[in-house]
Amino acid sequence: MLVGIALLVFAFVGAKLIPITLAPPLAATHKVDINDQTLIAQGEYYARVADCVACHTAPGGKPFAGGLGMQTPMGAIYSTNITPDIETGIGSYSYADFERAVRKGIRQDNQPLYPAMPFVSYKIANDAEIEAMYAYFMSSVSPVKQQNQQTTIPWPASMRWPLAWWQALFSPARSFTANPNLTAEQNQGAYLVEGLAHCGACHTPRGIAFQEKALSDDASGQFVSGSVLEGWYAKSLRNEGLGLSTWKQADIALFLKTGRTDKTAAFGSMADVVAHSTRYFTDKDLNAIASYLTQLTPRPGYDKNWQPKADTTTSALRAGDFSTPGALLYMEQCAACHRLDGKGAPRIFPALADNSIVFAEDPSSLIQVTLAGGEMATTAHDVMTFTMPGFYHLKNQELADVLNFIRNSWGNHGSHISTRDVATMRRVVDHAPVHYVPAKEIENE
Repeated sequence: MLVGIALLVFAFVGAKLIPITLAPPLAATHKVDINDQTLIAQGEYYARVADCVACHTAPGGKPFAGGLGMQTPMGAIYSTNITPDIETGIGSYSYADFERAVRKGIRQDNQPLYPAMPFVSYKIANDAEIEAMYAYFMSSVSPVKQQNQQTTIPWPASMRWPLAWWQALFSPARSFTANPNLTAEQNQGAYLVEGLAHCGACHTPRGIAFQEKALSDDASGQFVSGSVLEGWYAKSLRNEGLGLSTWKQADIALFLKTGRTDKTAAFGSMADVVAHSTRYFTDKDLNAIASYLTQLTPRPGYDKNWQPKADTTTSALRAGDFSTPGALLYMEQCAACHRLDGKGAPRIFPALADNSIVFAEDPSSLIQVTLAGGEMATTAHDVMTFTMPGFYHLKNQELADVLNFIRNSWGNHGSHISTRDVATMRRVVDHAPVHYVPAKEIENE
């Protein structure tokens, strides 16, 4: 008993010392000219690259005022107010405070941040980028007085001090190292993917402690190899059969710019990324990311190429053969938009045939968008928004049948979806966190 108490005290005291020893603040004399218009403009761009607005803005809420609910296995956490409001935001943050929070994951009060904040990725951002972002937030973002919401994670899991040990174990000090085997463009893409754009934070599988299994490309092949977050499958971005091998470099850049290609469209959290972040990237940065991703090798044991089977579905549907489970339901609910040949309509209704989202290794995104529906991102390239209706009203068996039909038709071949898989996703949809937006803001809309 005494030994256990002693270990707990040691862990607690150690956690209090970790932020001071492993994440010391910069010297208070480090100043940034927050009135430099060039710096502010650069900071606005870097904040877009880092996608700060998507996470720190609740639907219907004020920009950067926080309140976006994010579901974790233990409960919901809410993004914080990062407007320059003195009382409820970051208005009192010095540059040293700001840099420490963004790159080291430590708040002004010396408390560690949850790893939902991708400081692990932001660590490799250079000083010029962080300084520019500070100038932008302090000078161009409108202050909003809005209190931060408490998590719904129950005590004792809600205690913050153990997060300091998480950071000591899984958030090492690091910087970006260019790969001599890559081109300058590909290294720029790697810098963005590993850093401010933090693609790995969503697309890299997590360990039991919610740590990213790889922070850059290595022999394990784990980096950006696919992961499930909040019921959405962030697919593998590696050049492999179930990843991006069916995508051309130009397709990747176009998808990031517009949220659509002739075959597919972004839904769920990726639609938010496009709407708030990647659509604003320069063509140079988009092409750099695409060039880097297309050279990533497949994971060990994974095929580089995906080979479609023969399409026997189109002729069967046209002949009125609905004997395959799910075929009749597809005709009743889906064919009007996605067509008998599964090819949809370019940039309007996503194709189901030869669409890597459909036959992805993990069908979570396919199940969730079918249950709950979704809305495409609207950009300057595609000014009309198209919505996928939800089919929550269908029974689990009906949904499993039609999704298995889709995953194994028109040449597709994907793993089996069970009624249990559908039921599990239905619970995810049912327990999606409620975002926090003050009532007075809703009234003023």
